[in-house]
This record gives sequence, C-alpha cells and structure tokens, in this order.
Amino acid sequence: MQEFKTAIYKWYHFNHRDLPWRQTNDAYKIWISEIILQQTRVAQGTAYYLRFIERFPTVSDLASAHEDEVLKLWQGLGYYSRARNLHAAAKTIVNDYAGTFPRSYEEIVKLKGIGPYTAAAVASIAFSLPFPTIDGNVYRVLARYFGLSAAIDSTQGKKEFAWLATELLDKKNPGLHNQALMEFGALQCVPQSPDCLECPLHSTCHAFLNKQVYVLPQKEKKTKQSLRYFYYFLLEAGKDIFMEKRTGNDIWKNLYQLPMVESERELSEKELLNLQIPFLNHDNYNILSVSGEKKHVLSHRIIMARLIRLEISEDSEIRPPLLRVNKKDISKFAVPRLVELFLKDYKLEQ
Repeated sequence: MQEFKTAIYKWYHFNHRDLPWRQTNDAYKIWISEIILQQTRVAQGTAYYLRFIERFPTVSDLASAHEDEVLKLWQGLGYYSRARNLHAAAKTIVNDYAGTFPRSYEEIVKLKGIGPYTAAAVASIAFSLPFPTIDGNVYRVLARYFGLSAAIDSTQGKKEFAWLATELLDKKNPGLHNQALMEFGALQCVPQSPDCLECPLHSTCHAFLNKQVYVLPQKEKKTKQSLRYFYYFLLEAGKDIFMEKRTGNDIWKNLYQLPMVESERELSEKELLNLQIPFLNHDNYNILSVSGEKKHVLSHRIIMARLIRLEISEDSEIRPPLLRVNKKDISKFAVPRLVELFLKDYKLEQ
C-alpha cells in the first residue's frame, strides 16, 4: 500500500492540473466545485465555476438569490436538481449555521444534495478531516491496481472499496491524498485506452499484469432508458412568444420552456399539422414550419423532439399558465439545453 501511495503522490506532484478550486481552502468554494463536477467534465465545469463564484462569492450571496437566477447560471450543465439543492443547502447554512460552512463531516453530509462522497471531499480538503473520497475515478484505480472484481454498484462491492479506501487514506494529509487519487484516475488511469506503459504503477498493477484493464471495474446494473416524444410550440405574436415553467417532479423542474405536448408515440407530419393545441382558445393561426427531429439523451431517458412554429395574432387569448415574453428577453430565462438548441435554430437565444 505504501508503494502505491508514494507513486500516486509523486505522480500528482508533477502532473496535477492547476485548477481554481485547488487554490483555496474555502469550504464553500470547494463545495461548489464538487457539485459542478459531479456530472460535468473539468474543461466545461471550470467556466461555470468561475461565473458562479463571481456572482455568488459567499454562501450568503447564494442563499439570498432568486432560484431563477441560480438556474440560469446553471443552464447547460444539466442535472438541475444539483442547482436547486445547492440553493436550498445555502439557505440552511445561513439559517442554521449563521452563514458559516459546517466543519464536521456529520453536519456536512446532512445538507441537501450532499452525499458521502461530496461530504468527504469538502471535509478532507477544507478541514483536513480523515474521510476518503470514492468517486468513479477512485473506483477504477483501486479495482484495476488491486484486482477487485466486486461490482462497484453492489452492496458488497461498495463495502470492499470503502474498506480499502479507508485503509489507504493518509490521515495526516487526507486532502492531498484524495485529490491525488482522483486526479490519477482522471488523467492517467482513464476508462478508455489508458497509457499503461507510461503509468508509474504498471509493474505492480493487477489489471495490467493480468490483461484485465478493460474488464475492471465491474458493474452489475445497466441503466434503462425510456423513450419520450416532446412536441414544442413556438407561438409568435408580433415581438412576443409564449413560455411556461415546468413544475412537478419530472425532469427540468422549475426551468422554463416553450409550451409542449408529450405523446406516447411518434406523431406523423399529418398528425402534427392537425394536432389540437390545448393552450390556444381558437384555431386562428398559421403554421410557419415544423422542425426536423432532435434526439436528446439523458441518463435515464431518450427524448425525441420537434418544434412547430406558429404565427398568431398579437391579441390572441392564451390559456394560463403561459407567460408572454418579449423575444429580446428570452435569454433571461433558464431553459433546458434542448429548448436552447431550438431557440438558437430560430436565432431567438443568444
């Protein structure tokens, strides 16, 4: 184990990336970076992190913001529950901890949207508390090097990896240890086509020596993706269009979108042209165009979407809860990436 750790630390010293959240011990900023990077590549997430911290430099700034603004800054990152949970947790820190980020793992992990991994990352990096971080990168490095075949998404597998990660942890410098291990997995021990011959651990790596690099780590579950059909309507009334806010507990909660009808199956061109539009109080409209189909892939869903562009009179009656929005103000609304792409097609989103 010591040989493994020594090699990882040395590699990290010479190869780690100079990232903005590594230049601070501020738990708030480390927390923001960890939440952004949960489902986002570093290359994309860095720009979002910088914009987020510039707008919300303290947890109090984030807590006092309107949710719509938080979601707008998050637009394009996906998994929007992360942003809603960030906002809720910031309010908890202000209300229950007087705006000071809690300093114990037990308090951190209770915050909304924070699980064991994120709590361990913040606790170890910001406060040097001895908790190991186990993310996808760490699972991969440990499985390959030590030859662990237990499925990383099984109860037994999680126990085995947690035990090993705890045994490996450098309790004197847990923050450095965790960052080094995660960075090694992100840059060196990558999922596809790792450069094993240049790896400082290849001579003692179980996976390399036993030709199991592409076998480990193992999973037992496969994500099932449902297929959904969305039909958006771009209702143009002079300089205005109409939007609605998504509610309920479905995807993209609290984001804005063009009014939409969902179908259980794909609709034909003829069906689209004759579709009853539930939010119009009359049939006095002109169909300007029907877009091609866009495929939008999420973790558990595949969405096939089209956009129907309609021209209606400026004094048309529109059923609530649709909002009349001037075209020049569209960019102020946080919308899903799929809707953003449709708006860009019609040069309505800058």
